[in-house]
Amino acid sequence: MNNAQLNQLKERYVANGCASPATEFAERAENAEIWDADGRRFIDFAGGIGVLNLGHRHPRVVEAVKTQLDRLMHTCAVVMPYAPYVQLAEKLAGLTPINSDQAKVMLINSGAEALENAVKIARSATGRSGVICFDGGFHGRTFMTLAMTGKVLPYKNDFGPMPGDVFRAPFPVPYHGVTEEQALDALAMLFKTDLPPHHTAAIVIEPVLGEGGFYIAPPTFLQALRELCNEHGIMLVFDEVQCGFGRTGRLFACEHSGVKPDLMTMAKSLADGMPLSAVVGRADAMDSSGPNSLGGTYSGNPLSCAAALAVLDVIEEEDILERSRALGVRLAKRFSEWEQAFDCVDNARNLGSMAAFELVSDKARHTPDAELAGAICNRAREQGLILLPCGLYGNSIRTLMPITIEDDVLEEGLTIIEAALRDLTGGSV
Repeated sequence: MNNAQLNQLKERYVANGCASPATEFAERAENAEIWDADGRRFIDFAGGIGVLNLGHRHPRVVEAVKTQLDRLMHTCAVVMPYAPYVQLAEKLAGLTPINSDQAKVMLINSGAEALENAVKIARSATGRSGVICFDGGFHGRTFMTLAMTGKVLPYKNDFGPMPGDVFRAPFPVPYHGVTEEQALDALAMLFKTDLPPHHTAAIVIEPVLGEGGFYIAPPTFLQALRELCNEHGIMLVFDEVQCGFGRTGRLFACEHSGVKPDLMTMAKSLADGMPLSAVVGRADAMDSSGPNSLGGTYSGNPLSCAAALAVLDVIEEEDILERSRALGVRLAKRFSEWEQAFDCVDNARNLGSMAAFELVSDKARHTPDAELAGAICNRAREQGLILLPCGLYGNSIRTLMPITIEDDVLEEGLTIIEAALRDLTGGSV
């Protein structure tokens, strides 16, 4: 079927709330390229929203899934377990920086499920219920994670009251007027006005905001949160769903700060396209709830576990972390050139290859221009580049291309963005 025929099916049968606005349908993909149902080629700077750090259909991952498929598809891990689940748990427990000498692991299906379970584990371990999150944070679309997510549109607007005992503090973004000191002062005030520390189970934060704009939490801010949690017996939870598995040049973004959480959530590029997520945490916390209190029918599916084991091997054997750092250097250089050439480009930032820049109508006032960001993404799509905006104001352009992208494909994609900036703003380079 071609794109037109598939769009007719989409419009007739797919709920509007989850239907893509895109009119092209993916037919096949390799590394950083996708071909649609009409045979048109696209460069992928979205990576399934951070799921494909190793690219589409990495040969090692495909081989691992095919091999596992020939052996076992499903038993339900809580009915009859299988080797890939416990082998992956061993690997993750050894690789994840946790605030303990002993870590344990649970596997589930999605980032939202990981965050839901992290809250359950924190509440069980502490005997408390309060959860503190941050402005701009994105933690999922289930009801608990919607309550935790710090952005109304498009996620929360239509769904009524959210679950209680979730509170929010400012994320430090000096560019938008929130200093680290102000963020910590607001957290201290939250403890005085709404949620005392002895009722707080967890503080949950993305070390680098994903949907919230690719803003990097200062190491000193994460260190202050660690000290605060230590002082009051609160669980510190790092959400590394989007920023994990090499995107920032380290396996996990928190490693740049040296701060270790009590629990960490991960998903997306953990299995390079297969549905899998995990909570890794202090063994005493992970073991705090009763038998059969955690898990699910498809949790830690054998095919996804096999894919994740291959991912971890590839990250090491192909030096993906160094490739991410090198990619980040190239992106930072190009973004800096655009800041100089275009009045609308500002506040370029990156941690490894997790890179973004702002589009503004007034650089002096840092005035967000979400309309221009949307126009740039639309123009890029017309020219064969898949590109995503992000941020609380919708004016940041982020790059989530596979870390394994070929140099010529990367350059082709960046040239498309540059041309869109020039054509839509009249700037030049």
